[in-house]
Amino acid sequence: MNTDQSKRYLEELNKCVRCGSCKALCPIYDDDPSEAMGPRGRIALLWGLSMGELKPSAVLNERIFSCILCGACSESCPPGVDIKEAIYHGRSLLRKSDKKRQYLRSLTKFSAKRPQLIFRFLRLSQYILFPYLSRKGLLSFQPDLPENPLRERNRVYTVTKKKGRVAVFTGCIVNFLYSHLGESLINVLQGLGYEVILPGGEACCGVPLRTLGLEEEAMELARRNVRVFSKLKVKAVLSLCPSCITALKFEYPKLIGEGLEKAMDMSSFLIDELDTSRPSHLNSSFTSAAYHHPCHLNYGLGIKREPREIVKKAGIDLIDTEGGCCGFGGLFSISCGEVSERLLEKRIKEYADRGVETIISDCPGCIIQLKKGFKNKSVLHLIEVIEKAYLLERGKSKEFAIRA
Repeated sequence: MNTDQSKRYLEELNKCVRCGSCKALCPIYDDDPSEAMGPRGRIALLWGLSMGELKPSAVLNERIFSCILCGACSESCPPGVDIKEAIYHGRSLLRKSDKKRQYLRSLTKFSAKRPQLIFRFLRLSQYILFPYLSRKGLLSFQPDLPENPLRERNRVYTVTKKKGRVAVFTGCIVNFLYSHLGESLINVLQGLGYEVILPGGEACCGVPLRTLGLEEEAMELARRNVRVFSKLKVKAVLSLCPSCITALKFEYPKLIGEGLEKAMDMSSFLIDELDTSRPSHLNSSFTSAAYHHPCHLNYGLGIKREPREIVKKAGIDLIDTEGGCCGFGGLFSISCGEVSERLLEKRIKEYADRGVETIISDCPGCIIQLKKGFKNKSVLHLIEVIEKAYLLERGKSKEFAIRA
């Protein structure tokens, strides 16, 4: 952490007036209502660490690394403490003393630098490795990897009558696990007349690294992504992952001094592009669903209205639910598995009590988590609903003209 970052970090910690408003929406504090497990307690601990009043320890590490980084606390903070950024920087100070996550940290660094190699290895060994890890309790779900990633090199998907051009930041989960969701997004954008580019130089957004305190490594990836995407002449940089867009647009300026102003969640882009003047009814087995609002879409990007409006205009009745964090939080679901499972159980119980048969969400990470608990039921990404309701039913088919 450089001098300017250290100064900003201490300024953020010092802004806290200890009012406790941040605890109201914190899912971790709701699970364990002890002071040190809430945002106010963590800020106090980090202040003590920075002032030399506390030393790194296993207990301190668990308190700071147990935050799921959903961002709900910052939204409810009267003096506007950027709590999530403070937690990021606090973890960077503690990373060397945090022995519990040292192997996860090493694996994450290696995977971020060589994602294609890791994908090929997992693709070849998935039917042996994944069941083994699952039996050992080291893997909470068994992914079904596609034959190829969505993006392996620079690709341009052309259209006959071009309305404009957009870039897609695929993100790791969509690129390597849910490539069909990326194909749906490309299909929708082409159907709306947009040429789509997937730049081959894209790297991980860096959020997994930052959650483990690896700030320098995350800065390297951030600079690479800004360099690659800022050169593109596009109307917008879209992603199916709210965490990625939050990083590109709002976290990068704090991390490296510049971000991608054109980065935006696909729902906020498509709301003005889709023909929502009249309802479009899905030819499907469901007419009602619950909408699961991802934390980073809600708190990180401040997007609340658009996804629900798109779903309602598709002719789907939304079942009212209390909502809340599903407990995924990326690597949080691995490093704090028991808490993650309890948060998931709470969400699944609510959906079951309301008779929900289908869940729609905007986040591939939430979809991974919800599918673990919502067995034999349908969990869809919003882009799948959009493709069926607004594109395919109007007789538009995939063009997928590709220029490498």
